[in-house]
Amino acid sequence: MRITIRHQMSFAPPAFSAHCVMHLLLTPVSGSTQTVESWTVEVSGIDNAAVFTDAFGNKVHLVNQPKPEGPLVVTVSGTVETKDQSGVLGRPRGEPVVALYKRTNGTAKAPVTLYGKFRGSKDTRIDVLHALMARVGDTLGVDSENTQSQMSADGSQSQSQSQGSVAPPSTSDLVHRFIAGARALDIPARYVTGYVAPEPDGDDDLVGFHAWAEAYDEALGWIGFDPLLQICPSDRHVRMAVGLDALSAAPIRVVPVGEGVTMLDASVTVS
Repeated sequence: MRITIRHQMSFAPPAFSAHCVMHLLLTPVSGSTQTVESWTVEVSGIDNAAVFTDAFGNKVHLVNQPKPEGPLVVTVSGTVETKDQSGVLGRPRGEPVVALYKRTNGTAKAPVTLYGKFRGSKDTRIDVLHALMARVGDTLGVDSENTQSQMSADGSQSQSQSQGSVAPPSTSDLVHRFIAGARALDIPARYVTGYVAPEPDGDDDLVGFHAWAEAYDEALGWIGFDPLLQICPSDRHVRMAVGLDALSAAPIRVVPVGEGVTMLDASVTVS
């Protein structure tokens, strides 16, 4: 599937800042599930940015903004060719040891009632992970058919349901629960950011910036699990960055922290 993306974000640095530094994880890389045909990141100072690969294998732009004034706007755009591999990413080169993703932290938490029933299971790891994804959805009340969403740049996602009186969980909550459950079962798992495109012939409101999880299988390598959509990522998904949690995989981090990052729009089309 050929997916075209245009996405804008903005943030307001603290008033009277002498300078600020932007850490951008906004560049997808080619791999087994996607080929990046073209991609640009536009923001003041990007031409002088430091570009490097971080410890998670992400491409990073570090942009210095001397004496920033007013909101700064970041625009990304490009075209990515994707293919459906039933969520199987495999083992990309240049990544850290898998055991890093067994590390627990304060963000990714899950109660034992979520994963306890899978301890000592005789099922295959793949079956356990699918069952865990379903349990996360059931426990947190996911209704992917009636959910609309808009994600903010810190990895959180606000949602609304047309029929629901109870606010549904954020996408980051779902992904963090899945990750925490997998790690509690001694399965490496990580947070993934990217984009999801609409169905080619469907009317899908759940498009734009998105997040899901990846868990590791000794035989297949990394496999994606999307707790909100309750599927493994398909050719509708464009993978951008990974991390231990939403914070380490956030598309934009700014020092010093100002008024936060706001998504202006995220236009994703299939061509």
